[in-house]
Formats: sequence, structure tokens, C-alpha cells
Amino acid sequence: MYDAIVVGLGGMGGAIAYHLARRGRRVLGLDRLAPPHDAGSSHGMSRIIRQAYFEDPAYVPLLLRAYELWEALARDAGETLLVKTGGLMIGTPDSAIVAGSTESARRHGLSYRMLSPEDVGRWFPAFRLEPHEVAVYEEAAGVLFPEKAVAAHLRLARAAGAELRLNEPVESWVAGPSSVSVRTTAGRYQAERLVLAAGAWNPKLLGGFFPMEVERQVSLWFRPAERPDWFEENFPVFIWDRGDEPALYGLPGLNGEGIKAGLHHGGQRGDPDRLPREVTPEDIEPVQRLLARRLPLLDPEPRRAAVCLYTNTPDLHFLVGPHPDHPAVLLAAGFSGHGFKFCPVIGEAVADLVEGKERRDLALFDPGRFRAGQGRS
Repeated sequence: MYDAIVVGLGGMGGAIAYHLARRGRRVLGLDRLAPPHDAGSSHGMSRIIRQAYFEDPAYVPLLLRAYELWEALARDAGETLLVKTGGLMIGTPDSAIVAGSTESARRHGLSYRMLSPEDVGRWFPAFRLEPHEVAVYEEAAGVLFPEKAVAAHLRLARAAGAELRLNEPVESWVAGPSSVSVRTTAGRYQAERLVLAAGAWNPKLLGGFFPMEVERQVSLWFRPAERPDWFEENFPVFIWDRGDEPALYGLPGLNGEGIKAGLHHGGQRGDPDRLPREVTPEDIEPVQRLLARRLPLLDPEPRRAAVCLYTNTPDLHFLVGPHPDHPAVLLAAGFSGHGFKFCPVIGEAVADLVEGKERRDLALFDPGRFRAGQGRS
């Protein structure tokens, strides 16, 4: 009998297993593959982290704690996991990204600067803003390294006593009021609590009870064609609001891999085991077209491409908390393409829930806000 079984050992599941194990809990972690891998959501060499969160000001206290926990994990693992590069949130003054970022910053007293197109041209000459656009500059924003972070959480979880079984898919689970039973391809296990943190495979494990959709996303890496110094020094992460169209995002190439860019949402939706993994010219062209206007000194031909998966809820907020019908089952699901930066604080918060505590305000993420076929949007 384990204290907790964690299903899925990517970004979230690995962090949860680590925080439980370091508290002395008997933890079994299960994964259908062998993380860190490139089949789910926690890969792609880099991820954006930022504090002035346009999605909702309620995220900011979690982000401030996440920064502390990323730094602690980096010290314990002896790795560089987070690099602050600064970040630009670009759009019209009333756009969701610009207005939302400034609202979060003002409400929580975060440091930021509002930049005009001329300011951006002086500070970051690789960018081309339209005359009617502005940028919110956040010095604390930066880059996370997902594969290194997943590996660090798993390595330290094992060192703290967690039992991690890789390449062992979960076939089913049954929950009673105070315990759970999990059946895999290799056996059956019991625990007091079950945590479902399987990313794109959570909808299957939950049997469609919660409205989530898996979305295929493509990331591309580009080399500078001119002025490489503009891209190698003082180049920020950025998210560019495009109104009703998917935002354009980008990250600096800190290890020589090139500028990473892609569209945030707008991808094909379907079964995670059937969505295509190859990148086509149709995937590349929309990003090329935008970069030609916005970062015109990049070579239009990408040097690398990769597919990753989002798992979206209708309101694009997370599902973190007890299953409404099964109190012994906890969800860490539906991270909707913006969850990785929260991995350590979600790990800490879910470990609290396993222990019957609730030190973090998770009301925004309450799984009970959805029922099958019904949901807030």
C-alpha cells in the first residue's frame, strides 16, 4: 500500500512525485513511456516563464513561488534550469496580452515598463512593431529548460525514495472513498491517493468526464540571416497578440539552437496516439509569414521542427484538485499550453492536497467547475 500513486511522470507528475517523496511519503510513479521524452508536452528545449500573467492575476502568487522552487531545484540538482532574459508582451494597448499583463503587474506590484515601437527598436532592434502597438517589458521573464527540469525532478524523487516505473502504461483505476486500485500492463497497485498527471493521456484516464481536448502544436527554430548579434545578446522571450488569431511566441536560442517560434493554439485536435508527429510545409508557412514581418532578419527556413501537445480545458485554466466524485483521486490536468512554468508549485500544492492540506488558493482550478459535456467558457 502506497501513500500515493502518481500517473504520468512528465513536468507535473515528476514534480509531484518529488515533493511527496522528499516529505517521506511512499510514492509510486507510473509512466507509459520513459520521461523526459518528446511524445507529450514537457519537451522542446525551452519554455517561457513570466510573472505579469495576462491569463489571470490569480496566477501571480503561484508564479512567485514557482520562481523560488525552480531556483531551489536548480541548486539541489546542480543544474541551470532557469535563465532570466527579459520578456516582451506585444499588442495594441487594449489587447488581451498587453492589458492583461499590465493588470496582473499593477495588482501584484510587479516591476514592468511600457515600451513604444521606438523604445523597442532601440532596446531590441530585431523586432518590428506596428505604429499602433506597444510592448510590456518584464525583466524577470525568461527561459526554462524542460528536459533538464523533468530529469532533475525524477532523479531527486528517486533519491528521496520514490519508486518510479517507466514504460508501464496504466490500463484502469478504481477508487473507493479512502483508497484506490490501479491496474497496469504489469500488475495491480494500491494506494491511499491517486494523482492523475498524465498530460495528453488524462482525458482517456478520466473517461471523458471532464471536457478536455488534446491539441497538436508545432515549434520551429530559425537562424539569423543578418545581424546575429541582435539575436544572441539581449534577446527576450516574447508573446505577440494577434487579436482573434493565435498569438505568435518566441524564445532566444541560449545554447546555439536558434530562435524558437510558434503559434499559441490553433492546432489540430484529436487522439494523442494518432495526431501526426511529422511537420509539414503547411505547419511552417504561417510562422514564416509572420516572422517575415515581425523579425525580418531571421532566415525563413527553419533549422529544426518539433511537435508537442496541449491539453485544453474550455476556459484554458487548469484542473487541479480532488475529483468531484472520488475524493481519493486528485487531478493535475488540462494545463492548456501554459502550465510548464508552474511545475514545481503545482507539485508542492498537490503534495499538500495528498496530505490533507491546502496552503495555496486553487479555486480558479477547481475540477468541480466542469461536468461531462458542460463547462464554463
